[in-house]
Amino acid sequence: MMQVEIWSDVVCPWCYVGKRRFESALARFTARDDVDVVWRSFELDPDAPQQRDLPSTEHLAQKYGMSIEQAEAANQRLTDLAAVEGLEYHLDRTAGGNSFDAHRLLHLAAASGRQDALKERLLLAYFTEGEAIGRPDVLQRIAVEAGLDPLEVADVLAGERFADEVRADEHRARVLGINGVPFFAIDGRYGISGAQTSDLILSALEQAWSERA
Repeated sequence: MMQVEIWSDVVCPWCYVGKRRFESALARFTARDDVDVVWRSFELDPDAPQQRDLPSTEHLAQKYGMSIEQAEAANQRLTDLAAVEGLEYHLDRTAGGNSFDAHRLLHLAAASGRQDALKERLLLAYFTEGEAIGRPDVLQRIAVEAGLDPLEVADVLAGERFADEVRADEHRARVLGINGVPFFAIDGRYGISGAQTSDLILSALEQAWSERA
């Protein structure tokens, strides 16, 4: 089994695009049934509040020193790019906030084989539905919709379970020199930084697989 580890954040617009491009590459990979995909934790803004009150366009403008008009144009370009991958972005409605608890739930989901399902549901909730994924009540509902046990989800959100696992992922990212996401680590051999094309990802998968053989 060849392992692909993907560092990403559920509030990262390029990570959703990268997920779709990876899925496209994997669908064309002849040995896809022998690939184990593991989602690793990465927080773009570890100091973010549970829910940010500032509208997302204003936050983007402040963060990068843009005008509101420039921020709106940047969001539109990203929305158009996401649409090519079949994604519906509403970046003006995103409810920014802290993603640490979402990452803890992704570790819970891995134990029951629901990690990819939860990752997809969180990304859809944030980028398409405008859900505040930093809020425990929202996370509870979304995780249950993705097939997780409601009592286990509530137990995680009420305590500190999987906090160490999230920090361990982030520590590994620093050791590997990962300072942006998405980042794909293929079988411990190849690293792909950014939402690269599906053709490039497929080529890396094929190269890593041929070296195993």
